[in-house]
Amino acid sequence: MHKKLFCFGFGYTAKALAARLAGEGWRIIGTTMSPEKADAMRAIGVAPVVWRGDALDEAALEDATAILISTPPSDAGCPALLSAQGLIAATRDRLKWIGYLSTNGVYGDHGGAWVDEDSALKATSARARRRIVAEEAWAEFCRRHNLPLAIFRLPGIYGPGRSALDAVRNGVAKRINKPGQVFNRMHVDDIAAGLAASLHAPEQQGVYNFADDEPAPQQNVVAYACQLLSVEPTPLTEIEDAGLSEAAMGFYADNKRVSNRRMKSALEIELKYPTYREGLSNILNASSAYQSCGASLSSSAKSDCV
Repeated sequence: MHKKLFCFGFGYTAKALAARLAGEGWRIIGTTMSPEKADAMRAIGVAPVVWRGDALDEAALEDATAILISTPPSDAGCPALLSAQGLIAATRDRLKWIGYLSTNGVYGDHGGAWVDEDSALKATSARARRRIVAEEAWAEFCRRHNLPLAIFRLPGIYGPGRSALDAVRNGVAKRINKPGQVFNRMHVDDIAAGLAASLHAPEQQGVYNFADDEPAPQQNVVAYACQLLSVEPTPLTEIEDAGLSEAAMGFYADNKRVSNRRMKSALEIELKYPTYREGLSNILNASSAYQSCGASLSSSAKSDCV
């Protein structure tokens, strides 16, 4: 069966999904604003399309059977929808799946209470409010054109090269003290597994929270990373003394626990990394195994490690 995934935006999550689909016969196309990144995409078997939010070439979506959107919306709306809605509507006869990556920031602050997909959207940041508008625009567009849509509200994303371990190693990790504050997060490989499960069950449409099983304080995650690296935990810093950016302060304005029950039941997902402890431990072990392998081989043979 012909399988072609077009990705509006090809970032960390889309790359993980592409890697997961590589052995299933999928052809992957992704947009990038950078010609340099286009070369890196070709190197991993992804066909690049240089696109800066302007009109998309009609040939780009030719034969696409699935579309993933991860481009952030502006005040004007979602750039993918604004630039390509006509082309997308024209694919309705062959398009099996549209996945929109949103954020669980749309829920805003719920005082630490649990939220699910039916909870009130009380976004506190402009970024999250733009996501609500984009979600609604995609939902209305897909209803009008009878197109399949799944919306994924993502938490903090971490994985190799992007985790508390990297922050500790780079000397930028802060343990922010805000009593009662918790966040959800999710390993990028579990996110990719969830997106792949949705691709394989396109009839399961609607909104899905993606999240791990254990909402936890940020300082606990950093402390565990320090423990894994056998270094002293960084000292607790009061939030008002942490020198956080306006965007980061907005992030700490929200306090909620995100339920992943619908994700697990409808998409039949079992998390490989249900908490940050399994996720960080795996990242460290994989990194250590690679370094050990590389140290024991000549430079000409190191490619066998990956």
